[in-house]
Amino acid sequence: MCTNENNRNHSLRSINNTHSSFVRFVNTTSRNVGVYWIDYQGQAVQYKVLSYNDHLDVNTFETHPWIFVDEETRDRTKHRMDRIFFVVLTIGAISLPVSRGELYTALADMEELLETESVLIDTLHGFIHAQEERLATLKRNVEDYAREHEEASRNIQQYLSNPINAYLLVKRLTTDWKRIEELITEDVGKAFVSNITNSRNDLKFPTDEDLNGAAVALMRLQDTYKLDTAHVARGVLNGVQYSTGLSAGDCFELGRQSYNNADYYHTVLWMQEAMDRLQEEHNRTTTTKPDILEYLAFSTYMQGNVARALSMTNELLELVPTHQRALGNRAYYQEEMQKKITQQRRKRGEDGQEEAIPADQPFTVAEKKIKTWEELTERERYEMLCRGEVTLPADVQKNLKCRYVERGIPFLKIAPFKEEEAYLDPRIVIYHDVIYDEEIDTVKRMAQPRFKRATVQNYKTGEVEIAHYRISKSAWLQEYEHPHVKAVSRRVEDLTSLTVDTAEELQVVNYGIGGHYEPHFDFARREEKNAFKSLGTGNRIATVLYYMTDVEQGGGTVFTKINLALWPRKGSAAFWFNLKPNGEGDYRTRHAACPVLTGSKWVANKWLHERGQEFLHPCNLENQTPDPDSGLY
Repeated sequence: MCTNENNRNHSLRSINNTHSSFVRFVNTTSRNVGVYWIDYQGQAVQYKVLSYNDHLDVNTFETHPWIFVDEETRDRTKHRMDRIFFVVLTIGAISLPVSRGELYTALADMEELLETESVLIDTLHGFIHAQEERLATLKRNVEDYAREHEEASRNIQQYLSNPINAYLLVKRLTTDWKRIEELITEDVGKAFVSNITNSRNDLKFPTDEDLNGAAVALMRLQDTYKLDTAHVARGVLNGVQYSTGLSAGDCFELGRQSYNNADYYHTVLWMQEAMDRLQEEHNRTTTTKPDILEYLAFSTYMQGNVARALSMTNELLELVPTHQRALGNRAYYQEEMQKKITQQRRKRGEDGQEEAIPADQPFTVAEKKIKTWEELTERERYEMLCRGEVTLPADVQKNLKCRYVERGIPFLKIAPFKEEEAYLDPRIVIYHDVIYDEEIDTVKRMAQPRFKRATVQNYKTGEVEIAHYRISKSAWLQEYEHPHVKAVSRRVEDLTSLTVDTAEELQVVNYGIGGHYEPHFDFARREEKNAFKSLGTGNRIATVLYYMTDVEQGGGTVFTKINLALWPRKGSAAFWFNLKPNGEGDYRTRHAACPVLTGSKWVANKWLHERGQEFLHPCNLENQTPDPDSGLY
């Protein structure tokens, strides 16, 4: 652990007014650990290899990353000094492996991208400084040459009669000029780029998959929360201004990513927005109108509007008459248009007139029927719940109660739980202020280095796999690892009156950009024969879901069958039974995690299993009919 020697608020400042702090690194592991830092050219520089109980004292900038490398396995981890609140850092408290890839699936991992960007900014400053020095040298040389040349021009004979001047002239045009040529042709940037390339193992860089995942997440948010494209481009989310907005190039890239995913609907939206912004930005972007028109025309065609696609293609060819793809597409669109005209003519009568409308089918304006709640698809219900457009009926709300509960537990008689009923059948309750800030900090700190892409269980094979409908990262913590983890896990017994001896480990989840988990069951259905087989503890009887952060917008937990939405509140926990008293799955507990619109969502959940609950939650003798599983929810 870390020990406090100085108050962080009194951190020193270096001569360039940058925050710096004295730090001691202590190795308490049994392995040799190399200590590295990233210099301002992006290169990893080794300071020292620390053996067991060895230490290193350094004065470092607060925002600079330090890297610790296991000299045997080459596993590494990275820390910034402004993330360390005490001046002695024990390396034994650090988990060395660093997860790679899929950065967009957890906001906690994306924080390290800012560190990468900081190093790149420093590297770019170094490159600019090197370029400025090179140009300054050239400028000094040309000034010296010009001065000597001007002096010689006043009286050439007299100037050259001086043997020193003659020598210097020859020297300037041989040795000195060769140096000038070297300065002109010197590739200063190559060394900087090479250093960054060599440091990719020490810095986190997003991949093309991250870019595409982030773009898809933004489209998901746009659809779920019905966000206007122009508003999003201006940095406005649900009426709140969060950022400075997107450029024409930014909008173009969103459209291009949608196009690569064959999502032509969003391609049209974002390419049109790029076109609008292009007219505002004039010469301040590298995106061109022909580039936008090409994507926009084809995507419009794929949306079924051939005439509009043809019009855009003609506009593109006016700008670039030799554009080969546009020439080919125009011919194709013209052919499609001709086919449509021919088909329309065939529908007319022999006299060339439109067919008459039968008298018993009067022409009326079509009215869009408003669907009832039962007629809505699950996707529609899910999105409406996420937007907060649906509330519980008054006759349901009036029966919900809040109470203090102590369950006969001595400690709870002094500090009872605050229980709020969210729904009665199935019974879903929320307990407030049941996980504390110091516990949350510990759980988050321990989980982050272990984060992996969250998985789902394949109901046919029983194997776990990643899925596009679950965007988050998760880690599992065991009770013995820290007293706070044990306290959080064991508190579930007091909350539920069930045992956690057969429960799964504490799962910690952080949701990434637009992070979500589409409607699902926590329990295994009858056909999922292999689910939880390896655990040998039966089905998941109940779920406890701790909320470890407040979320600015979005991120709710919604139950699509019963019209219920729960909203994250730091320190609270939701609890419900997944199984009916007779052991059958309760299909009304089908739920989802709404996409996080703004903010960061951290949760921890405890899944309790059937084994061990026989006397704590006995089955009743009522013959309950299993819920029908039509596959339509």
